[in-house]
Amino acid sequence: MARALNEWLWQHEFWLPPGITWEDMKESEDIHYPQPRDLLLSIPFALILVVIRYIFERAIALPLGAKLGVRDKQRPNAQPNPILETFYSTHCKNPKEVSLSSLLSSRFSPLRKVERWFRRRRNTDRPSLSKKFCEACWRFTFYVIAFFTGLAVLHDVSMQTVPPAVLEGPLQPSLFWYYMLELSFYWSLVFTLPCDVKRKDFKEQIVHHAATIFLISFSYCANYIRIGTLVLVIHDASDCFLEPTKIFNYMKWKKTCDSLFMIFAAVFLIKCSTNTYYYSMEIFQPFFGYYFVNALLITLQLLHIFWSCLIIHMVYKFILQGTETAWEHRECIWDGFFFVLGVLLRLMRPVQKCFPIVSSPGDFQYRIFNYSVTNITESQNG
Repeated sequence: MARALNEWLWQHEFWLPPGITWEDMKESEDIHYPQPRDLLLSIPFALILVVIRYIFERAIALPLGAKLGVRDKQRPNAQPNPILETFYSTHCKNPKEVSLSSLLSSRFSPLRKVERWFRRRRNTDRPSLSKKFCEACWRFTFYVIAFFTGLAVLHDVSMQTVPPAVLEGPLQPSLFWYYMLELSFYWSLVFTLPCDVKRKDFKEQIVHHAATIFLISFSYCANYIRIGTLVLVIHDASDCFLEPTKIFNYMKWKKTCDSLFMIFAAVFLIKCSTNTYYYSMEIFQPFFGYYFVNALLITLQLLHIFWSCLIIHMVYKFILQGTETAWEHRECIWDGFFFVLGVLLRLMRPVQKCFPIVSSPGDFQYRIFNYSVTNITESQNG
């Protein structure tokens, strides 16, 4: 059973374009190609990164935050109360007045006193400002190192010749270690999820990490390493501007914003995603890996656009508008999300006017993809 499942999973039709099999990627003494077993090395490397992160946060980030004025607020602790603690742990952390009726009758406590206890108890569980600062410093440090490492790896690779040479050439040591570095980092983020600050976009973060791990693993096994490296470099470039935004916010530098994040997100969609859409279809027939990789890229890009709208709206709210209701905040985010998506589709329309699909040697069929944002604008106006 296990052997049959393994043979089915590693069919070359899933991973490689038509006309290419695993026999074409066999290793020899002098030539090395990516092997799926290499990905197992990322697990121990991820554990090493977790240890390095712990040392970095304690020895560097925490003292740095203290010097930059990052201070934790003194929060009063909730008084010990077994009944309220049981209700808090098993039922609800922010109960309504109706839910508090049984607690009031059992303890004969005033409503205001019980509400104050729950508020203090929730504040106790909230992560401290210094913890958030340390996490942002660690991610910013890694993304900067990974970005310049990726640039160094791509130094000898021409941007215009990346897509046609996707499946050409053996595995270079620099590309191997760069891939291991990136994959190990995202595995380390998965390992530390229970200990990290749980933000409001926790579910989106899980989707982002899963999509990135699948994208790195698939592109490595299928030998899409050079175009994959280009995608990762541009992906890290945007994060290099996102993490400082968090750091400046924790330092109370409210007027410092991350306006370049949207630009890097647009570059990711127009450059990388367009290349995979067009050039791969120009060289090979469509196959499962083509659709799988682009689905992951689109997933990452939609998350990036959403976070960009969130950041821009937060800066706009803090500087110009002041506080808003939660519903208005949510509506503005999604309006901005669809607006930016429509603008990017308009920008891509001249580039992706025609997508050739190779059905047989010498025979090209052309499909015209006319991107339109009519439905998007109508949904906003409606």
